[in-house]
Amino acid sequence: MNSPKNDKVETSKVVIQELTGEGKPQKKRRGFWRSIEIPILAIITGLIIGGIIIAVTSETVYAAFATGFGNGLSTVLKEVGTAYWSLFTGSIGDPARIVAALQAGNPEEIRSSVNPFLESLVQSTPYIFAGLACALGFRAGLFNIGVEGQLFMGAAAATFVGYSITGLPAYIHMPLAFLAGALGGGLWGMVPGLLKVTTGGNEVINCIMMNYIAYRVTTWLLTGPMTRPGTGGMPLSPVIQKTAEIPQFFDAPIRFHLGFFIAIGFAALVWWVLFKTTWGFNLRTVGTNPRASKYAGMSIAKTTILGMAASGALAGMAGGNEILAINRSMAIGLSSGYGFDSIALALLGNSHPVGVIFAALLFGALKNGATKMMVVSAIPIDIVTIIQALIIIFVAAPAIIRSIYRLRKPKEETAVGITLSSWGGGQ
Repeated sequence: MNSPKNDKVETSKVVIQELTGEGKPQKKRRGFWRSIEIPILAIITGLIIGGIIIAVTSETVYAAFATGFGNGLSTVLKEVGTAYWSLFTGSIGDPARIVAALQAGNPEEIRSSVNPFLESLVQSTPYIFAGLACALGFRAGLFNIGVEGQLFMGAAAATFVGYSITGLPAYIHMPLAFLAGALGGGLWGMVPGLLKVTTGGNEVINCIMMNYIAYRVTTWLLTGPMTRPGTGGMPLSPVIQKTAEIPQFFDAPIRFHLGFFIAIGFAALVWWVLFKTTWGFNLRTVGTNPRASKYAGMSIAKTTILGMAASGALAGMAGGNEILAINRSMAIGLSSGYGFDSIALALLGNSHPVGVIFAALLFGALKNGATKMMVVSAIPIDIVTIIQALIIIFVAAPAIIRSIYRLRKPKEETAVGITLSSWGGGQ
């Protein structure tokens, strides 16, 4: 006869299987298509509204409508088409130029023609690390809004190891500096996890405060112990050793580097840990339903602390990547908001490593192509920021997309008394 304790454990296991969809391929397939449906429609809708904004803010369009409706409509299509085509070619490259370069067989022309695409991959790399950091936190049921601060601390650690250690070969120095960045971010991320477990402090508030502390600590380091000699106290670190640099594949101005493939490798590792290991299963289960996890014998405290540490380590890698692959030294303006954009990336990617990669590629392409769109079409870069914001709004509030496109609300979202479309929902 089963004891009440064993009955609770068995019941919890059944609940966990229902929550995570383990062992149900058909449910997983439905979940996959449902998970990409909203993000794809959100991107399309964001681009459509972005086109409308471009049209209504163009003086050329108003002048054309003054001469007739048909002429005005034609001008709208031309203005929006030109803007988005410049955005596309600025982020991917001109297809005609790429084909012509390949046919000519000129290596220099080929590299130049594909440089916009390669630069988009460069811009996407820190987004991948930062997005994975936030997604991992979401999977654990934790809102890690401290990615920006963890990125800064990881960058500081990677910078220090990068310039202060000499005499090491590149195959040791570069990984060591990169891992130092992961350690710096991981330790910084662990603090809110410890505070949550030991004091019950909300990780959102603690992470926000840790961001401010990280800014001040790195500023002090860059104007004090880590300042570059001869700069008059400017917040700038010494240049890292050549042996600590993440190698770039081509000569300037092409900046494509090994860090992109490292980011893809860590995305694969995060996927494997989340969906193929016991710890990943525990983390997802704790994030989905802590009560069922506790009944099943899982340690919520341990999972919370390690989850925040792992999330912080990925954020630290984003900072280390920027130092070792691109900047070669640390300054105050290191990040252009990667840490806060990571929340959007995790939402857009449904907190899944593969989804985060595609979301990061989109954000990297938009960021890279925005400059050419501004030069060619005189469209402010802020338009791209608005498009990104619209996409995130639609992903964060899927009811808007369902209302626009008349989509049915999934029944599973309210299964077992919880919301599966929350931070850690779906696979």
